[in-house]
Amino acid sequence: MAAGRLIIKTEFLPTKYRGYMLPLSQVFWLAGSLLIIGLASVVIPTIGWRWLIRIASIPGIILIMAFKFIPESARFNVSTGNTQAALATLERIARMNRSVMPEGRLVEPILEKRGRFADLLDAKYLRTTLQIWVIWLGISFAYYGVILASAELLERDLVCGSKSESQVVVVTGGDSQESHSPCHCHLFAPSDYRTMIISTIGEIALNPLNILGINFLGRRLSLAITMGCTALFFLLLNICTSSAGLIGFLFMLRALVAANFNTIYIYTAEVYPTTMRALGMGTSGSLCRIGAMVAPFISQVLMSASFLGALCLFSSVCVVCAISAFTLPIETKGRALQVSDTGLLSCHVLNLVCGSPSLK
Repeated sequence: MAAGRLIIKTEFLPTKYRGYMLPLSQVFWLAGSLLIIGLASVVIPTIGWRWLIRIASIPGIILIMAFKFIPESARFNVSTGNTQAALATLERIARMNRSVMPEGRLVEPILEKRGRFADLLDAKYLRTTLQIWVIWLGISFAYYGVILASAELLERDLVCGSKSESQVVVVTGGDSQESHSPCHCHLFAPSDYRTMIISTIGEIALNPLNILGINFLGRRLSLAITMGCTALFFLLLNICTSSAGLIGFLFMLRALVAANFNTIYIYTAEVYPTTMRALGMGTSGSLCRIGAMVAPFISQVLMSASFLGALCLFSSVCVVCAISAFTLPIETKGRALQVSDTGLLSCHVLNLVCGSPSLK
């Protein structure tokens, strides 16, 4: 769902605005994250986690019904030969922006072959695709690892190597049922929820710097820098520090992993032509889910056995991603969106109706 949303926005935004507007949408992701944490702090202690899941599913149901009001991409309609639908969309945008459609007609050859998986592994895109997959896997692994590690640190108080309350119960609990449980869980205190909220706010803290990096340093270098910093802050979690220090490290980690996601989303949407964009984002999203599935085994299972080992693994993956980002063969900064491998759809019409000052 997130990939589809970003593809639509990418194909509607003119080139010069993509590096600004797409990272700013992170505000809404942050709002949702804060909302679920606040909701959990109220619902879980009173009526339980099952009701939290039921309540949290309501916005998704509403969103399904709202999909019919989202217009189809004009670029996609033109590439499939549906120029009437593309014109209708552009005219609607022109009215909203108080602009005027230029004279003429949209012309683009109809593409018979669209969205083939083999195209992603074609010689032209093979290296780019493989490196993007590595980066998506690593970013997702780090992102969900930070979130789960935050909960683990707060629940077990692993910082500075101190033993958690649950571990003490295991030693002294004798034959109690809790001493035989592999999951020594206890409810978060209000202070734990406050820590989660503060660290989550970090997801937007670096947005201004992220936007500047994306637009002035380029997508590749910006991503390489934030991935390298992510690796560093994972290792800093092992430093013996106070509660405020832990919150600060988690805050910066959430800020960095959010910046990583912003940049790779933009890069992936820009590097592939329209005929392959959805497929490229979809396959990358699949690798993203694999990273999310692996993260709990490291941030919860391995971290319980070896705290430093888990942090070193997260950091190593981020270093690999930083190297992969730095060596990507294509820089997409300032690059017009491609429609196919053989040509570009003229962006003049779309730029004009979206508010570009001139048409050449």
